[in-house]
Amino acid sequence: MRRTRRYRWRRLMPLAVVALIALGAGILAGWHGAAAVKARSTPPRTHEPRQHQIVRTVPTVPRRLPLLRGPPLLAGRLHARLESPEAILVDAKTGRVLWAKHDHQRRAIASTTKIMTALLALREVAWRRTITVSGSVARVPLVREGLRGGEHVRAWKLFYSLLLYSGNDDANQLAITAAGSVPAFLSQMNEEARRLGMRDTHFTSPSGVIDQGNYSTAWDLAALTRYALRDWRFRQLVRTKEIHVSWAPPTNWKIYVNNNWLLRVYHGANGVKTGFTTKSGWCLVASATRHGRTLIAVVLDSGNIYADAKNLLNLGFSHASE
Repeated sequence: MRRTRRYRWRRLMPLAVVALIALGAGILAGWHGAAAVKARSTPPRTHEPRQHQIVRTVPTVPRRLPLLRGPPLLAGRLHARLESPEAILVDAKTGRVLWAKHDHQRRAIASTTKIMTALLALREVAWRRTITVSGSVARVPLVREGLRGGEHVRAWKLFYSLLLYSGNDDANQLAITAAGSVPAFLSQMNEEARRLGMRDTHFTSPSGVIDQGNYSTAWDLAALTRYALRDWRFRQLVRTKEIHVSWAPPTNWKIYVNNNWLLRVYHGANGVKTGFTTKSGWCLVASATRHGRTLIAVVLDSGNIYADAKNLLNLGFSHASE
């Protein structure tokens, strides 16, 4: 009898093992199935912005790694005479200062202010957003492209006018659109200057038309420009020589011509911004690229901004291996 029971048990053992394995597999499959249903019932996460939503992308600026670093690598090697009392030449990729002259001297900077205005507005205002022009911008002094209160304009047109034609009304309108008011935008400009380590910079207008209290240095402008050139839209804007844009009647068309003449006379030139007021004198922040190397030159209060900028850029490119 015992032999019969042992025999039956030996025959049933494999079946029991198979049954246990099948039961376990069923439980496991059911768990995975439930997980799969849960995953399908939960909407997938997406980074696509909602309509009219502005996505702010603020590149991190390490506190211990300044945008520029010195001392000047090519000090004493510029044999040409510069008319600018304050100037600097830097390597855009590394931030290394190549040459400098009174580069921390504070002074009025005129429309080179618009580099910061463009940097912040590009971050806050959608490229193709339709903007209703504020009536206050038509009263901005001096250089204006002629915006009319109440008209509707795509933002990208204002960006081109800001950096090519240098419209002060464009600067104020982009400031209002980005921050709600000019004073609020100025707070953002000065906050960004502090964040970037621009210790000798302060802004009192988004256009630079106001000299009082609106100042910077060759060093700070070079640092700001190096940072701004990381934005491909900024690079596209400042290298444009001329652009024709359609406009609402009765204007129909506008042509923006870049005030930076270096784009037409210097091989490799690709930006950045000119400026002038009676107090600041002629100012130029220039960039050029040759053989994959980009240099930034800043000349302030110069009697010949283009000759000064070319001399500095030539110095940098002639010592490309250093």
